[in-house]
Amino acid sequence: MIDEVMEENRQSKMELARKLRKAEADARKKALKEREPFKGLQIRPTASLFSAAGKKEPGEDNWTGFGFDIHPQVTFVSSAILAVFIVLTLMFHEQAATLFDQSLGVITKNAGWFFILVANIFILAALYFAFGRFGKIKIGGADAKPEFSTIGWYAMLLSAGMGIGLLFWSVGEPILHFGDPSPMFADVVANSPEAAQAAMTTTYFHWGIHPWAIYAIVGLGLAFFAFNRGLPLTIRSIFYPILGNKIYGFWGNLIDVLSVLATLTGLATSLGLGVVQVNAGLDFLFGIGISTNIQVILIAVITGFATLSVMAGLDGGVKRLSELNMGLAGIFMLFVLLVGPTVYILSGFTQNLGHYIANFANLSLWTETFKDTNWQGGWTIFYWAWWISWSPFVGMFIARISKGRTVREFILGVMLFPTLLSFLWMSVFGGTALFTQSNGIADIAAAVSIDESIALFAMLENLPLTNLLSLVGIVLVTVFFITSSDSGSLVVDHLTSGGKLDSPVPQRVFWAVMEGVIAATLLIGGGLTTLQTASVATGLPFAVILLIMIYSLNAGFTEEYEVEEIVRKRVRNVKQEHVLNEAINSAVHDEALVDNITSEGKKIEG
Repeated sequence: MIDEVMEENRQSKMELARKLRKAEADARKKALKEREPFKGLQIRPTASLFSAAGKKEPGEDNWTGFGFDIHPQVTFVSSAILAVFIVLTLMFHEQAATLFDQSLGVITKNAGWFFILVANIFILAALYFAFGRFGKIKIGGADAKPEFSTIGWYAMLLSAGMGIGLLFWSVGEPILHFGDPSPMFADVVANSPEAAQAAMTTTYFHWGIHPWAIYAIVGLGLAFFAFNRGLPLTIRSIFYPILGNKIYGFWGNLIDVLSVLATLTGLATSLGLGVVQVNAGLDFLFGIGISTNIQVILIAVITGFATLSVMAGLDGGVKRLSELNMGLAGIFMLFVLLVGPTVYILSGFTQNLGHYIANFANLSLWTETFKDTNWQGGWTIFYWAWWISWSPFVGMFIARISKGRTVREFILGVMLFPTLLSFLWMSVFGGTALFTQSNGIADIAAAVSIDESIALFAMLENLPLTNLLSLVGIVLVTVFFITSSDSGSLVVDHLTSGGKLDSPVPQRVFWAVMEGVIAATLLIGGGLTTLQTASVATGLPFAVILLIMIYSLNAGFTEEYEVEEIVRKRVRNVKQEHVLNEAINSAVHDEALVDNITSEGKKIEG
C-alpha cells in the first residue's frame, strides 16, 4: 500500500514537471508573439521599424577583400578620422601640444560638472537595475546556464580590473595627494597624517565604485541585447529599443564610429602611460635615459610583440599571457605586502575603506564650485572620462563571459569584486610609499615631482631585491601592454566588422598597430597632458551616448520583464490547478477507500 502511494506521488510530480515545462514554453511563445513593439523616438513609427524582417545578421553589410571582412562605413570613417589626427599632430606637434593643453582646461572647466553628474547617474542606474524588478532577469534567457563557474567568473572579473593604470598610479597618486591634498580637504595640512588619510581616500575614490558602475552598464547592455535579443555584439545594438532597425543605418554607424574612437583613445592613454613607465624602469635599472624618442621605439617593439600575440590567437596568445601576468601580479603584490610594513598596510586598508564609505557622497558630488581651482581637471574629470572611453573595451569583455548570470548577480559581481581588488592593490603599494615617505625612510615625493612615471621604482628602491622587483614591474607593465593591445584590437575589430566574432586575423593586426601609432602620436604631441586630453575629448560625447544607453536598456528590460511576468503567472496557475486536481483526486480516493473498508467490515460482521 505504501509503495503504491509513493509511486502515485512520483507520477504526480513527473506529471506536474511536464505540465510546467509545457506551460512555460507555450506562455513564453505566446507572450513573445503578442508583445507590443518598442515605441522608438518616433510618434508614429513605421511598421518596419521593429519588424523581424528588417533585422540583419552580424556582418551582413560587410565588405570583403584583400583578407579583410569589414563594415565599410564604420571602418573607413574611423580610419580616416584617425589618419587625419595622426598626420596633423605629427606635422604640427608643437602647436598640437598647445592646443591639447588649452582644450583640456576648457573642457574640464566647462563640462567638469557634467562628468561628475554622469558618473553618479551610472551608479544609481546600476543599483536600480540590480535591486529593482529587473534583478532576476537572466542574461541569455530564462534557460541560459553560466559558461563559467562562479569562482572562475570572479577571477576573470578581477583580471579585467588589473591593468597598466594600477601599476602607474598605485604609488604616484597617493604620494602626489600627500604633498598636495585635494581642495575638498581644505583643512588638511600637506605631508601630515591627515594628508595621508586624505590621499588614500582620494585614490580609493578614483579607483572605486564609479568606474565599475560605468563598465557594468555598458557590459550589461551588450550582453542583454546580444544574448537575449540576438543582436550583433556592438554598441549600436543597445539602442535597438530607440532606433529599431535603423541601428543598421546612419545612426548606428555613428554610434559605432564614436565607440571605436573612444575605445582607441582610452587604450592609447593606457598604452602611453605604460610605455612611459617601462622607459622609467629601464632608466632606473640601466640608465638608458628618458625621452620621447626612446618611448616611441619601445612602443614599436612592444606593439611588435602584441602583433605576434594577435597572430597566435586567443588561446595561444592573450589567454596564456593574461594567466601568466595575473599570477605574477599576485606574487608581486604579496611579496611587497610581506616585506613592507604589513600591519600598517592591512590596518590602512580597513581604515581607508571606512573613510571612503563615510565621505562617499561628498567625494562623488564635489565640483569645486566655491573654489577658485581646477584640481579636478587633472584628476577626477580625467579619470571619469578615461573610464568612459575605456568602457566599450571592458564592457565587451565582461559581456562575453557573463551569459547565464542574473542582472543582480552581474552588477554586484562587476561592481564589488574588482573594486575590492583595486583597493587592496592601492593599499599595498600606496600604503608602502606613504609609510616610507612619512617616516623619513626615503623622499619618494621628490622623485615623483620630477617624473611621475618613476614612482613605483622609487618605492621599490627601499625594499629587498630592488632590482629583481623592478624587473618584475617592467615585465608586468610590458605584458599588460601586450594583452591590452591584443584584447583591444579584438574589441575594435568587433565594432568595425558589424559584430562578427570570427573576422580575419589581419584586421586585428591592423588595429593593434593602429593603437601603437595613436599612443606614439599622443606622446609626441605633448606627453601625459595630451593623453589626458584625448580621453576627456572623446569621453565627453560618448558620455551622452551612455546616458541614452541607460534609457534604452531600461526599455529592453521592461519588455523582457513583462514577458517573464506573463510566463510566471501562467506557470503559477498551472501549478495551482494541478494541486487542486490532486487534492480532489486524493479526496475521492480516500472516500472510496473508506467505503471499501466499511463494506469489508460489514461483510465480516455478517
